[in-house]
Amino acid sequence: MEAILITIGDEILIGQIIDTNSAWMGQEMNLRGIKVREVISISDTKTDIIETLHKAFEHADLILMTGGLGPTKDDITKKAIAEYYNVGMTFHPPTYEWILRFFKKLNKQPTNAHREQCFMPNNAVLLENKMGSAPGMWFDEDGKVLISMPGVPYEMKSIMRDEVFPRLNERFISKPIAHRTVLTIGEGESRIASRIENFEASLPGNIKLAYLPNLGKVRLRLTAVGENGQDLEAVLDEKVELLKEYIPELIFGYETETIEEVIGRIFKEKGKTVSTAESCTGGFLAHKITSVPGSSAYFNGAAITYSNELKQKMLNVSADTLQKHGAVSEATVIEMVKGALNTMNSDIAVAISGIAGPDGGTPEKPVGTVWLAIGDKNKTETHKLQLWKDRIKNIEYTSIFALNMMRKFLLNGTIR
Repeated sequence: MEAILITIGDEILIGQIIDTNSAWMGQEMNLRGIKVREVISISDTKTDIIETLHKAFEHADLILMTGGLGPTKDDITKKAIAEYYNVGMTFHPPTYEWILRFFKKLNKQPTNAHREQCFMPNNAVLLENKMGSAPGMWFDEDGKVLISMPGVPYEMKSIMRDEVFPRLNERFISKPIAHRTVLTIGEGESRIASRIENFEASLPGNIKLAYLPNLGKVRLRLTAVGENGQDLEAVLDEKVELLKEYIPELIFGYETETIEEVIGRIFKEKGKTVSTAESCTGGFLAHKITSVPGSSAYFNGAAITYSNELKQKMLNVSADTLQKHGAVSEATVIEMVKGALNTMNSDIAVAISGIAGPDGGTPEKPVGTVWLAIGDKNKTETHKLQLWKDRIKNIEYTSIFALNMMRKFLLNGTIR
């Protein structure tokens, strides 16, 4: 079974809004064993809608469409669908009665446009919209199904959960599908692929491995399709255990976990506290740590020492070190760690100082040069990054790298 997703609206095409509907529907279809063949965004014109439906049904038996349903004049999806099926439009009293009740609760009067909204294609099976005034529509002709829904995300999701999924389960028989997502950090996609080449080659034909890289991290998604859902789950669990043998130090979590959530659990398990001393990241690392509920149990605080003066006053970095080595140096971040440990009384401290860009670099220390340090009362370790991205990405990547330093230091006592 293959599906095509169609989103309607000029606001999507001009980048005024982001199409989150397709992403959500794609995930839900995949979980139900329905492959999404294509995602199409089109303008809200009758001609484009009709032409797109003709082309889409040449390749798929199921089309899910969002957008263009509502009380305004530019919401012409229903008229386009009626023309596509060559049927007329009929007024639907129950929909109008629902709208009247809805507006009565708001102590408002519906407009004539709301009444016009209640004319539906003659062959439509209406899908209740508990979150809005425009119902969804189900069309089943010649063995092919079209589902049309409003573009408002929470309305679309409500219709999908309450009306569409049960009907799809009855209408189409799909093979069970199962997923496992393994989260890695510290290596890029190509290096990971090289290390797990034998693992990937050993996968049976019904299991696929996808690499989903992001800034500083790579998600490895295993997808299995078969006849028995329970068997698939068991096989995927075995494959995840096998994968861990290839890249144990790179795996930090699974499914939807974040690195900051994982680190938080480790801090709690170890009974340790942490503080940060940040310059070029401007507190972004502290923000990532404190985005986790309950982080007050292990995060003592942050010193945002952007200037040399504050590095001296808040962290006791010596003027001699700053003059001799500069703010962006190994010697400076080492002293920043020691200062953070003393000032904020934490078990572990992380320090960052660098040149995020786009200017401020020199031939000796070009833009993207970042020094990091992590330590406790017994030792301090350092690492130098040489980044090449824009300012924001440099800050984000540095913070992710620092979080991984914390993970390794907590688990192994070293970042090496």
